[in-house]
Amino acid sequence: MTTTAAPTTRRTEPGRAEEGATLTGTVVLLRFALRRDRARLPGWVLGLGLLAIASANSVHTVYPTAADRASIAHGSDNPAVLAMSGPAHYLADYTWGAMLSHRLLGLMAVLAGLMSVLIVTRHTRAEEEIGRADLVRSAAVGRHAQLAAALATAAVADLALGLLLAVGLPGLGIPGLTTGGALLYGAATAVGGLLFAAVATVTVQVTAHARTASGLTLAVLGAAYALRAAGDAAENGLSWASPIGWLQRTYPFVDDRWWPLLPALALTVATAAAGFLLSTRRDLGAGLRATRPGPATGSPLLGTSLGLALRLHRGLIGGFAVALLLLGAMYGSLLGNADSMLKDVDQIREALARLGGHTLADSFAALTMLVVAVVGGVYAVLATLRPRAEESAGRAVPVLATGVSRSGWLGGHLAAALLGSTAVMLAAGVGFGLAGALSTGDAGVFLRLTGAALAFTPALWVTVGFAAAVYGWLPRATPLAWIVPAYAFVIGYLGPLLKLPSGLDGFSPFGRVPRLPAAAMDWTPLAALTLVAAALIALALAGFRRRDVE
Repeated sequence: MTTTAAPTTRRTEPGRAEEGATLTGTVVLLRFALRRDRARLPGWVLGLGLLAIASANSVHTVYPTAADRASIAHGSDNPAVLAMSGPAHYLADYTWGAMLSHRLLGLMAVLAGLMSVLIVTRHTRAEEEIGRADLVRSAAVGRHAQLAAALATAAVADLALGLLLAVGLPGLGIPGLTTGGALLYGAATAVGGLLFAAVATVTVQVTAHARTASGLTLAVLGAAYALRAAGDAAENGLSWASPIGWLQRTYPFVDDRWWPLLPALALTVATAAAGFLLSTRRDLGAGLRATRPGPATGSPLLGTSLGLALRLHRGLIGGFAVALLLLGAMYGSLLGNADSMLKDVDQIREALARLGGHTLADSFAALTMLVVAVVGGVYAVLATLRPRAEESAGRAVPVLATGVSRSGWLGGHLAAALLGSTAVMLAAGVGFGLAGALSTGDAGVFLRLTGAALAFTPALWVTVGFAAAVYGWLPRATPLAWIVPAYAFVIGYLGPLLKLPSGLDGFSPFGRVPRLPAAAMDWTPLAALTLVAAALIALALAGFRRRDVE
């Protein structure tokens, strides 16, 4: 007698997605992510889109004739300008569209990449840090659903930005801004964002901390930009080693070449696939890089608010100090050739003349030092908002449950941000000064440029104070803290090129700083900025004492 085994039915445990259905729940998580970012994403997309559209309109207004554009094209054919803008091929026929692509396409790709990195880390690693990913994964959600939803959220933002550029640029009615060129411009920007979103899917697997994951991705982004800059400055083909170089070589409004997007898309797909694969090699909440065990006993400084804050901030301080040291050294190395590089660029000479200075090298140093200081402002905001991350992750409440006062806890973080701001600007000044002294052969340049960098420290303190005031009173509105460095960047970076009114500088704390070494030292505005920073910090502490801790 033979028996037939009863057919078995595969059952799925409650609360778990069926094995193999790794993307189950992706659409629901995507909708949830878009709802959470319903204010953040439109702000990014509209801000970046309007930046490009306004720049296109300003270029058309400031350089109305072919002679004006030919003049700036002639002056842009030097290593310094090519490193800051893009390949020299754009200069052959410097139409308004060519000028826009040459000056802004690389920057747009970088900013889109920054937006995408923050989106991916926010919806993946940050969710694991605060424990919300555990709750999500306990439901009927596939293993890869959360990562796929985060990547899809970034893709929605990038595609929306590309579409805005594709529609908005031709809508200006400027001759040469064709529909095909605008579509390519938007596509290149969107692909840049997608590529670095894919890089973020890898870095969030490497480390257990969202800030470290973002920092690793931004380091890749910075390296790509540096490779592009070095290759375009030397015109030696090194730019082809950078995906940003690929995007710029689409040449929107010039040749309208679509094929460089293909390797960028291929790299995006391969990188994202690697991110999904690596996510299967680690436990939820952990990183591929194992956390090192700490010492058996902690330092006595960890028992103080300032000591704990410095311990938490040391990675951010070190990373920005090294970055600004290298950035300052890059700009400082150009000082020796500033006169020969810029002597025929009438527009840039006019912009530099607004700064004063006995030599063109001094004016060039003052202008580029502002750009370095704005990067320091990015550090200031990130460091100041660290308490917000601690509060959101639930780590602030246990600390405040001890004998630490609210003012002491927040004051420790703000003191770390103030000290860190000073440290990163000192590093920038040392790099700028050493490279400048070697480039010009004048040892006195070192002290002048180090002092010029430190002069921006009170402006960074105001940036800290403003971000702290926003956090202290309106913790859910902390994105507003980015207004200060963003405004300073637009006015400082694009203002001289677009001949924006010089009075706009006065609305930024960075614009109040004496433009050393071109201008004479004036201690009054620095003292005023310090007082403003102190008042803002006092306001922040008062607000934090009065509101609930989340």
